[in-house]
Amino acid sequence: MSAGPAIVLVEPLIPGNTGTIARTCAALQVDLCLVGPLGFDIADKAVKRAGLDYWPHVPLQIYDDWDDFVARRAPEALFAFEEWGEASVYDVAWPTDAHLVFGSETVGLPRRITGEATVVRLPMRSPHVRSLNLANAATAAAYIAFRALL
Repeated sequence: MSAGPAIVLVEPLIPGNTGTIARTCAALQVDLCLVGPLGFDIADKAVKRAGLDYWPHVPLQIYDDWDDFVARRAPEALFAFEEWGEASVYDVAWPTDAHLVFGSETVGLPRRITGEATVVRLPMRSPHVRSLNLANAATAAAYIAFRALL
């Protein structure tokens, strides 16, 4: 049985992004799933600082790797975010148990993971911008996907 909804970060590298996304998860009361290996220690000062005093209110789950995540979490509704996604975030029928999956800040998601998910993009009007900051993208996507929960 799948728990949900959740923001899933696969191999995040920048502690401040993870802390900021944790704050979004606390605000929306959705799980934060961290899939390792992580590029930092979860006790890192920068992670704690970005999440402020909201950490006790973050439904946090940590997994060793993608296989561990899939085996233990058993997500049914995976939505992988990549700039090349065919579906716009605005055109998806979001289930209440959606798992929004984001890759590391430098390389994104491996094809193995995008092959298991619906690949979604956040539209950008400017041809000069390749991608958004991970924390900004996750927050924007979460508020769109989880609006039915608010």
